[in-house]
Amino acid sequence: MAEPPGTDAPYAHRLAAFAAACRDRPLPEVVLDDVTGRILDTVGNCLAALDLDDPAEPHVAIARIAHRSGGAREASIPGSADRLPADRAALITGTLAHALDFDDTHLPSVLHPSASVVPAALAAGEAAGADGAALLAAVAAGNEVCVRLGAASYDPALRNSVFFEKGFHATSICGTVGSAVAAGILYGLTERQLADAIGIACSMGAGVIEANRTGGTVKRIHCGWAAHAGISAAQLAAEGVTGPPTVLEGRFGFLRAYLDDAWHADPLLAGLDRMDDPDHWELLRTVYKPYPSNHFTHPGIDCALALRADGLDPDTVESAELGVAAAPLRTIGEPREHKIRPTTPYHAKFSGPYTVASALLGGGGLGLHLDDFSPTAFADPRRLALAARVTVVPDAVCDDEFPRAFSAVLRVRTRDGARLEHRVHSSRGGPGRPLSLEELETKYRLNATRVLSGADADALAARIRGLRDRPALTGLLPGIR
Repeated sequence: MAEPPGTDAPYAHRLAAFAAACRDRPLPEVVLDDVTGRILDTVGNCLAALDLDDPAEPHVAIARIAHRSGGAREASIPGSADRLPADRAALITGTLAHALDFDDTHLPSVLHPSASVVPAALAAGEAAGADGAALLAAVAAGNEVCVRLGAASYDPALRNSVFFEKGFHATSICGTVGSAVAAGILYGLTERQLADAIGIACSMGAGVIEANRTGGTVKRIHCGWAAHAGISAAQLAAEGVTGPPTVLEGRFGFLRAYLDDAWHADPLLAGLDRMDDPDHWELLRTVYKPYPSNHFTHPGIDCALALRADGLDPDTVESAELGVAAAPLRTIGEPREHKIRPTTPYHAKFSGPYTVASALLGGGGLGLHLDDFSPTAFADPRRLALAARVTVVPDAVCDDEFPRAFSAVLRVRTRDGARLEHRVHSSRGGPGRPLSLEELETKYRLNATRVLSGADADALAARIRGLRDRPALTGLLPGIR
């Protein structure tokens, strides 16, 4: 490979050189292992989402539209024997990947990289006839570019991503660029074409996050749309469409358009030429979710589970106060009338009161699982009555820790006057508290066996673990018998 561009080269060209190096050079073993886990987790999340078969579910609606459109049988979809054009397959798979809000999260950018990048890579890789090793390299490069763009948006003064402060969904916006990089690698784009794919993708990313606060199903499409748009950007670059070289840092470029002047180049560019050292990989700071809800709710769930384990009877709770950082409070605590009585089961995943009440009552899986957000659970009067007794408030300690870690404190007063408190400084699965391999495997199997037999779920996991030696991607994803 040619020498990497110098420090005065446009940012897109430097990212493209990094992506080409991921394809052309061996990646650190820890990165390959990490990416394999990302694919396993994402596919498990997709399969579990298939259990939501209401015709109004976004992935079901999108599948109807995609199948009506026809086209080349290029790429597979989890749970289906059908194959569709790669961009439409990625649209469905990416929507499935984000449908349950169970997808991984990078800190401090607070975005979900794998739910866009993995579906784009699976579809583009199958369409291109790539092997498993190329898929791993593509996901590694795409996730890395995605989370670095997100990290560039973190403002220490705000203690938050500027994307989120302005109401943009960083997951879908940055995920479009990461998906373009992943797809471009698998389509065999040159380094210059990869830079063009980045330039094109920067005009395609979109997403606003008001649905986190007040409901709506459109957010579940965001990762699918990012995967779809990323593949389209790579295909356009392959056909000769070009992007502006300074698309990221230019006066009217991506960073200024979305982030004004509150962006930082170092998190985006530092160490791109030293990726043989795992310490320079941002994707390794991406954490898995143990619970299928907005990640900001997780430390409160941890606190509630801990108090329950210590013997708290939820029926004795007179009031509870959940303390979190100011930025998460806007998502999981406001507006209060929506949070104590969410409008849909999915909306409940963004409610601090609902998730605390569910954990106090005792949930499934690793502490809370999908059945805790079922229509039956969502309408449970006991759960809703307990949620109405939970207030979400700002906490200064949590502010200091956010967003390097998601923390919370839960203070409970019981009817007999007892006062109980539990604080977590990093949610389960987060920094210093990673999920074990056994827990990740348990999460995958709980998800996959909602639609597959145990034997089929285990066989799929074995295929994913063996990606390094897999000669083709066709047949990787299972249909449902």
